[in-house]
Amino acid sequence: MSMFTWSSLTPVWPELFLALSAMLFLIVGVWRGNDGTLMLCRGAMGAFAVTAMFIMGLDWSVGQTLSGMFVMDQFAGFTKLMVLMGLIAAMALSMRYLYQEDMARFEYPVLVMFAGLGMMLMISAHNLLTMYVGMELQSFSLYVLAVIRHNHAKSAEAGMKYFVLGALASGLLLFGISLVYGYTGAIDFGVIGLQLAEASTPGTGLVVGLVFILVGMAFKVSAVPFHMWTPDVYEGAPTSVTALFAIVPKVAAMALLMRLLFDPFHAVLPEWQQVIWVLSLASMLVGAFAGIVQKNIKRLMAYSSIGNMGYALIGVAAGTVEGVGAVLAYMMIYMIMTAGTFGIILSMRIRGRACDDIEDLSGLSRTAPLLAWSLAFLMFSMSGIPPLAGFFGKLFIFQAAIEADMIVLAVLGILTSVVAAFYYLRIIKVMFFDEPTDNFDGDMGFALRAVIFMSILFVLFFILSPDILVETARSAATALFAG
Repeated sequence: MSMFTWSSLTPVWPELFLALSAMLFLIVGVWRGNDGTLMLCRGAMGAFAVTAMFIMGLDWSVGQTLSGMFVMDQFAGFTKLMVLMGLIAAMALSMRYLYQEDMARFEYPVLVMFAGLGMMLMISAHNLLTMYVGMELQSFSLYVLAVIRHNHAKSAEAGMKYFVLGALASGLLLFGISLVYGYTGAIDFGVIGLQLAEASTPGTGLVVGLVFILVGMAFKVSAVPFHMWTPDVYEGAPTSVTALFAIVPKVAAMALLMRLLFDPFHAVLPEWQQVIWVLSLASMLVGAFAGIVQKNIKRLMAYSSIGNMGYALIGVAAGTVEGVGAVLAYMMIYMIMTAGTFGIILSMRIRGRACDDIEDLSGLSRTAPLLAWSLAFLMFSMSGIPPLAGFFGKLFIFQAAIEADMIVLAVLGILTSVVAAFYYLRIIKVMFFDEPTDNFDGDMGFALRAVIFMSILFVLFFILSPDILVETARSAATALFAG
């Protein structure tokens, strides 16, 4: 048996650092109690930043460790940096809210750190069980975060729904893994890929197992028809937790889905391509039409998330380097837009009370014009209006689909995007044309303002140099096709 050395563990150093930091913070939290929550939140942001520096200092050429269970390549490096950026933004959005809602508990930043660790393991997983362990570490942390406001009925209900449906999805995923193992006799991505490449036709058991794995993954990215938890959990969970759900986990889940499909299961592309095609179309349709009737802005963002994952799945269905690169670029743009949007949602407070109805935004252009224009730019971007960043995200996706001869899916995506634009523009109408109600509390805090400001800058000025993100994402995507 090979011996582990520090040099062989180099690709895992960022994960080891984050794991040790989380355990240290847990000890400090137990010692200091809830009085240390703010310090731990700032420390968590610092730990994420240091982890990102570790990743940038690594060699991103293809390298495996831990007996081939863990892989570090350009794809992993790029997506991990995305996840860490999202985690820093989510923590920045959370700090003030925790004290405003009297839910400042030291466990909060520790759970976010463990969730982030699980996401990073998911991205670098090169083994079906490593994949499962990473997913469960993330999921259990998020289950607890959903119910961290335990004395709130909606939060408890959201956490229960999330846990029950998540457990069901995990069971289906494990069943799929067992079927794949039964067919191939392996759980290593490389071995499975070689066996499938050498097989003349995929067996029925393998295809069924792959479908069950895709069901589990579809739950994680909120793809229809496995989206039923998303609106209720987004509405019921504390808004800072909802922001975390919206900004980060889907990036990690989408990255894992692409590694899974383009590494071990690339040889059976025709079999899974049609499944992804249906998931993509269903998600775009439900996200567009169900969002129209929503009155709660958090539920609206849930359906927006479902629709956006449908657009991202178009790039996955394309099955090309350009498609994967477009998905990575799209997820980056979506993550930054969502962070800014939730920054504004978290600032929706009237006399100290959190508000999340769309009608609470009435007349915002007259009571808080800067906030109204910021949200307007983000809504225009999400609806795909040029020349904002969201337009380019969808453009990259539709271009990849057309190049892969998926013209029908691209056209349907454009049509659903037009439908979805209705509820984004409705928010703008409420802010600029309805009569004002009560004024929002003016004190937002530096961290909240910083996240909103950076998001707006990105959305407005992305057009000046879109090639930087596109080329970086495409370069990262080539790592999945290197074998």
